[in-house]
Amino acid sequence: MKNELRWGLIILFFVLIAYILPYTLLTNVTKWYGSFFVWIILTIIVIGINYLITKNWGKEK
Repeated sequence: MKNELRWGLIILFFVLIAYILPYTLLTNVTKWYGSFFVWIILTIIVIGINYLITKNWGKEK
């Protein structure tokens, strides 16, 4: 349970970064793809974390 909570907090961190970063550091980027690129990278990271969390589900210990 603690391991899942840790991964959940890491995912929450990336979700918050996905909302905060475009409105703070990327406010002066006038092109739309500045924040879009960040969202793609963060999405790939979260998908990877979800894979790590779920790869052993259903296996006997």
